[in-house]
Amino acid sequence: MNPASSTPSSPSSPSSGTAPETTAAPTVPLTTADLSADPVELTRTLVDVPSRSHEEEAIADALHTALEGLRADHPHVTVDRHGNTLVARTHRGLPTRVILAGHIDTVPPAGNLPSSRRPDEAGRDSIHGLGSVDMKSGDAVYIHAFATLAGDPRLAHDLTLVLYEGEEVATRYNGLGHLVESHPDWLTGDVALLGEPSGAVIEAGCQGTLRVRVTAHGTRAHSARAWLGDNAVHRLSPVIARVGAYRPRDVDIDGCLYREGLNVVHLEAGVATNTVPDEAWMFVNFRFAPDRTAEEALDHTLGVLGVGIPDDPVEGFSVEVDDLAPGALPGLHQPAAAALVEATGGNVRAKFGWTDVSRFSSLGIPAVNFGPGDPGLCHTPQENCPVEMIETVSAQLTDYLTRKAR
Repeated sequence: MNPASSTPSSPSSPSSGTAPETTAAPTVPLTTADLSADPVELTRTLVDVPSRSHEEEAIADALHTALEGLRADHPHVTVDRHGNTLVARTHRGLPTRVILAGHIDTVPPAGNLPSSRRPDEAGRDSIHGLGSVDMKSGDAVYIHAFATLAGDPRLAHDLTLVLYEGEEVATRYNGLGHLVESHPDWLTGDVALLGEPSGAVIEAGCQGTLRVRVTAHGTRAHSARAWLGDNAVHRLSPVIARVGAYRPRDVDIDGCLYREGLNVVHLEAGVATNTVPDEAWMFVNFRFAPDRTAEEALDHTLGVLGVGIPDDPVEGFSVEVDDLAPGALPGLHQPAAAALVEATGGNVRAKFGWTDVSRFSSLGIPAVNFGPGDPGLCHTPQENCPVEMIETVSAQLTDYLTRKAR
């Protein structure tokens, strides 16, 4: 997860020009028993297996072996693998299916491996270390639920556990996206939970994101003879003014308030301090509520900008769609999702930003973000997750998965 990013693809990259931090693999391999022992300790175990993006093979191998071990006692469990993405499923013929999904990769280390357990700044007992928030604590809770409930007679839903690679880098590496394209049948379900850190409350759906590049074209001239030129900045300024005057919507969907926003997020122009610039360009980012389709969001934005469309721009302008990803409706009216809200005490809010719940939404599966940890600590050297949050999410998830339909 990269909450600072303006696109669903994180700008971070393993090849950042700095040498990767060397970390030792855990001396004790991950066992089947570890999966069901304790989600807090499992969090530490997962943190201590280095798995920066593009280097997930070790953790995928360890988890694959441990999940395969469940099949000795639970023959109705299947485990499939696509690259370094794992999909474990129960096949008990229960009336509904819940998907539990989380990515297993992290950003590069920042002196925060191995893990430790000590108080955080607020004095709370916490697990510190790379990925403790984003999102190995969420993974641990979901893995623990799958392992402990796979054969439990109380289980009310069949389960699909998805542990995927490549979320923290460009979208083309995203393991969940690969499954949507190559094995959508592995992802059938009635509701999906994504273990992104959400402060141990449900963050429903997600916003869509659109980024448009608008370029104004003019004629370069010496500023002392400005009448011979055409100032591209002056051409662009009325468009900036229209964005500045825009009043975004607040939209209530299933009791969740989504706040839209249209903003200039990047601006470039200028040749020299004595020259009329012949080009000025900007990125405009629209974060839109999930009741709009991607196409509707694009049409709306282009209408506000008033510079035409990419194939037919207004004279003196060019328009390019740099990024477009649809949002995800919360779907809390669906019975399987409503039961989750009830099990968590009704603690629900809208998700601001884009997450992989959108991929489930594209398959017609309502999805929510539900995981321990403060998302503001993602990707920081201070990353840590309170033990209480891990235990709370684990208890509420178990309660939900064992509740019979009313």
